[in-house]
Amino acid sequence: MSAPVLEVRNLIKRFAIPGGLLSRTVAEVHAVEGVSFAVAPGETLCVVGESGCGKSTVGKLILRLVEPTAGQILIEGTDITALGAAAMRPFRRRAQMVFQDPSASLNPRLSAEQIVTESIENYEPLTRAARRERAAALLSRVGLRPDMLDKHSFEFSGGQRQRLGIARALSLRPALIVADEPTSALDVSVQAQVLNLLLDLQEEYGLAYLFISHDLGVVEHIANRVAVMYLGRIVELADRASLFASPQHPYTEALLAAAPLPDPRARENRPIIEGEVPSPINPPSGCAFHPRCPYAIARCRTELPALHRLADGRLAACHLRD
Repeated sequence: MSAPVLEVRNLIKRFAIPGGLLSRTVAEVHAVEGVSFAVAPGETLCVVGESGCGKSTVGKLILRLVEPTAGQILIEGTDITALGAAAMRPFRRRAQMVFQDPSASLNPRLSAEQIVTESIENYEPLTRAARRERAAALLSRVGLRPDMLDKHSFEFSGGQRQRLGIARALSLRPALIVADEPTSALDVSVQAQVLNLLLDLQEEYGLAYLFISHDLGVVEHIANRVAVMYLGRIVELADRASLFASPQHPYTEALLAAAPLPDPRARENRPIIEGEVPSPINPPSGCAFHPRCPYAIARCRTELPALHRLADGRLAACHLRD
C-alpha cells in the first residue's frame, strides 16, 4: 500500500470563549476531539455529519488555516503541525482547498487569469505569457473556455465559478485537495457535472481528496471511504459499500435513515434521531450520542467509547460493538 498523502493523528481543536472584564477564557468550544485518519494517493475520504459536528474545522486544520490545539498533521510523511510560515511554504502547494461558496472565495476584483495564476506567480518564475498559457490550459481542463480568461468571477455562473475555483486549486499541481462541500451551493444538474469533473481529475492526476459533505447521495457517488463525525469525534470509519449497506454505529444508522428516498414507503420502521445536538461547549459525559441514542445503556452515559476496529475491518466507537 502506498504511503499516505495525508495522515492526521489525535487532532484536537478547542476555541476559547472569553468573558469578564479581563476577557479571560471562561469556557471552550470542543470543535474537534481526537480525530485520526489517513488518506492514500488517489483516494477519496468523505467526512460527513450534521452541521456543527466539526468536519469543516478538520479541513481548515489540515491546511493550517486554523491552528490545532493538539495532535499531528502529516503531509507526505512530514509533520507540518508546528512549522513556521517559511517552512510551511513548500507544503502549501501540495495541499489546496476548494471552498463551499465560490462567490465568497474568489476575489471579484481579479480576472479569471489572475485568480488562477496568482499562486503560480508566487511559486514559479514564469513569464506572463507562460502563466497565461498555463491558465488557459487549466480553464480548458475544467470545462471553461480560454476566452474567459479576462472575465471577472461575477461574470460567471455558479457552476462556472466553482470550476474556476477547481482550476485555481489545480494550478500548483497538488497531491491533496480538501473539498469543503463544493457542490452544496449548486443546482442538482450542475452538481453532477462538477462531481464527475472531480472524479476525472482524480484519475488523471492521482489526486487524494478529503471531501467534506452532508449530502449522503453525493458521498455515495464519490467516496472510497467514509468517516462519520458527531460532536467533534469520528464515530465510524468504513469503506463506502460497507457503511451504506450495514452501518455499525447508531448515529450512522440514523443519519442514513434521515436521507430522502425516492419511495416514501421505504422510510417505514427506519430509526429517527430525536432531540438536538448537544452543545460543544458542554458535551455530555460518556458517549456524546447517548442522549439521542435509542440503544443507549448505562455504560454509554459514563464511559467514552474508543474508536476500535471491528471484525470486518471498519472502525466504530460504540459500546454495543465491543
